[in-house]
Amino acid sequence: MTAARKVPFNKPFLVGTEIDHVQQAAAAMHLSGDGMFSRRCHAALESMTGARKAFLTTSCTHALEMAALLLDITPGDEVILPSFTFVSTANAFVLRGAVPVFADIRPDTLNLDEAALERLISPRTRAIVVVHYAGVACEMDPILELAGRHGVAVVEDNAHGLFGRYRGRPLGSFGALATLSFHETKNVSCGEGGALLVNDPAFIARAEIIREKGTDRAAFFRGATDKYTWVDIGSSYLPSDILAAFLWAQLDAAGQIQQRRRGIWERYAAHLVPWASAHGVTLPHVPAHCEHPAHMFYMLMPSLEDRDGLIAHLRQLGITSVFHYVPLHTSPMGQRWALPGACPVTERISSCLVRLPFYTELSADVQDGVIEAVMAYQPSRSAGGCAV
Repeated sequence: MTAARKVPFNKPFLVGTEIDHVQQAAAAMHLSGDGMFSRRCHAALESMTGARKAFLTTSCTHALEMAALLLDITPGDEVILPSFTFVSTANAFVLRGAVPVFADIRPDTLNLDEAALERLISPRTRAIVVVHYAGVACEMDPILELAGRHGVAVVEDNAHGLFGRYRGRPLGSFGALATLSFHETKNVSCGEGGALLVNDPAFIARAEIIREKGTDRAAFFRGATDKYTWVDIGSSYLPSDILAAFLWAQLDAAGQIQQRRRGIWERYAAHLVPWASAHGVTLPHVPAHCEHPAHMFYMLMPSLEDRDGLIAHLRQLGITSVFHYVPLHTSPMGQRWALPGACPVTERISSCLVRLPFYTELSADVQDGVIEAVMAYQPSRSAGGCAV
């Protein structure tokens, strides 16, 4: 692998029918939200996830904001979430005045540690937000049992996990509410976009209103009312049907996309095992009762120095690799609520994680070059490493 052949970390994938569908949407003269292609996407997502109702949104962030509105989060309420996540997981609830309670993660799956969850629950706890990291499911059975016992809602931030499963059941079907992302880094994409999945039917009618600026406009267009007006809080969370048309092309080709991505993930795993075992590097762990969607491939290096060293080594060869989340509890904003020493696993893991190039068009020969470049790096196996 030479610097002349650049390998990006991510590259958006086109199935080839996106523009045709966009042209169909334009010809139909329904460019705003909830047109023909939005309805197709809603039906497909409901079928894929088993959700009672799916609503396309302009982003996963906005879907999370809708979840906070639907749960009537008010100032002083507490929401438990992993510190090892994207900022939107917290921001959506902080915007409503909630106090984020940062939970540590498991060292194997990098998901919220269900064993440490109960001690974080207080009389002010209103929700537990789980994040299925890399599309590998959190341990939903004990989490749901605990939440039910305490009368706390569960929200799934499933930005990584469309097509993933836990004990045979699709991710996104467990929480009262769940969210999806269709950002260009995700398995299926429309550039920017998301969805709210509603599993508790008590939230469906209000979700429709909140998504339509707090009006009953959707009911009006169904003929259920003779006018529409302002009936609740809300905002404009509908994506254009142009974006939905683009997304529909990808959802329609999801089988093809997933087959290619599974092959890429499995190729990394198979070829890197001997090198990783010899150098104290940990590869992704997928429990037997979980099916992951081949969203990303990461490694836990023995130390921060080795993580940065590998990233620099690959960069010199024209290969872009990246680390992932800075723990929210260590960020300038997160320190407002963080308790010192509350998330030691998160701090250790985040300093050692490196993500390899992963995109649907990644060819076998280019991937082999990446694998060869990774195996040419010799970790130091520093004391206090991240391997589990």
